[in-house]
Amino acid sequence: MRKTSFPLSFRVLALSAVIVSSGLAQTPAAKGPQISVPAMSPTSTIKQRVGFTDIEIVYSRPSARGRTMIGKWEPFGEIWRTGANQATKVTFSTAVKFGGKELPAGTYALMTIPNKNEWTIIFNKASGDWGAYSYKVENDVLRVTAKPQALSPAVETFTIDINDIKTESATLNLLWEKTRVAVPFQFDVKGNVVAQIDAALKSGATLPRSASFQAAMFYLENDLDLKRAREWIDQATKTEKPEFFMLFGKARILAKLGDKAGARDAAKQSMAAAEAQGGAVAAEYKRRNEELLATLK
Repeated sequence: MRKTSFPLSFRVLALSAVIVSSGLAQTPAAKGPQISVPAMSPTSTIKQRVGFTDIEIVYSRPSARGRTMIGKWEPFGEIWRTGANQATKVTFSTAVKFGGKELPAGTYALMTIPNKNEWTIIFNKASGDWGAYSYKVENDVLRVTAKPQALSPAVETFTIDINDIKTESATLNLLWEKTRVAVPFQFDVKGNVVAQIDAALKSGATLPRSASFQAAMFYLENDLDLKRAREWIDQATKTEKPEFFMLFGKARILAKLGDKAGARDAAKQSMAAAEAQGGAVAAEYKRRNEELLATLK
């Protein structure tokens, strides 16, 4: 792997631009009318929560403007800042896994090495650098590879997004021109929640009904122990007037356990409670219960 090399005149010009834009120049402030011009590669910030993890990506977005970018302006086999201006900065509030390899929580420079048939995705400790000119491989924290995919129609402006969001996973997408590079990543959300529930139960304290309901629904949605889910949903609905949404959750759990009679009874109770409350939300739960009942015949 080799670094991008530029003529001395270009590097001096680039450094001068950084000095001026950062306010490091020692020349007096100009007097008289000032002129503002738009950035050629405007900065974008993405904030996304996946599971318990908050993700923030700050990057500058160059446009092709008639040029061939990937493989020519950004050459194959050379380190790229994955955007323009300052290197793209990515922050994860918890540890994540890329390609089965753990990346600790923290802030990183997102560097890439594009190639025709495979890209190298790099998370580097030097997250405040301008460009990739001072990139050092010894600062790499994690490297993974991904296959580029053909994209149609072409994307004019370089785009990073987080998509395919599930409870424990998502995909980091790099999109430009006719290329998409998708990098899946994962989190241990189930282990985190199960540990919270177990700790609460071991404390000896009685779980509030709302917490019992949340625990029951988490076990249901994530295909965990349904017998424990039933215990918690019974606790959550053990009151004179249980909420219609909790009764609907109970009906779903009993249906999945194969207790059709119990599920039908809970669904009917949920509908009655929803009708008693009225309103658009209650009407929605009435519809959901009717759909569930149709599967229990």
